[in-house]
Amino acid sequence: MEEKRLGDYIDIAIQREEEAYEFYTGLLSNVTDDIAKDALKLLAGEEKKHKAFLVSYRDGGLGKDALRMNHPVDYKIAEHMDKPDIKKDMKSNEVFLVAAFRELNSYNFYKGLADIHPEGELKQVFLKMASEEMNHK
Repeated sequence: MEEKRLGDYIDIAIQREEEAYEFYTGLLSNVTDDIAKDALKLLAGEEKKHKAFLVSYRDGGLGKDALRMNHPVDYKIAEHMDKPDIKKDMKSNEVFLVAAFRELNSYNFYKGLADIHPEGELKQVFLKMASEEMNHK
């Protein structure tokens, strides 16, 4: 198996944040509900912040103090509902559920990366990102 360096993992994470941003901004064209639009804009903005955090980390701009963890509460809404199809004129509850599934997948991605790494700075970065994604779910 090819050994990846820290920067490779961070680059993958940055790409996923870019994809999440594009997903949420792209979903805006399927929504007419103002509350849902505001929520999508908020989520897209959060994904931009995640990318900026990761880019800053990758480029050496953050220290260990930036890696403190928050402990969000997971209400497991996405786990108990079916993911709605993306369609034109989605209702706000459908948009929120689509977003919850997206955030759950992102959480699982970062948590999985953290789980395969030994204790250290990289594991803490992935745990922080997992925590951030759970905050949105």
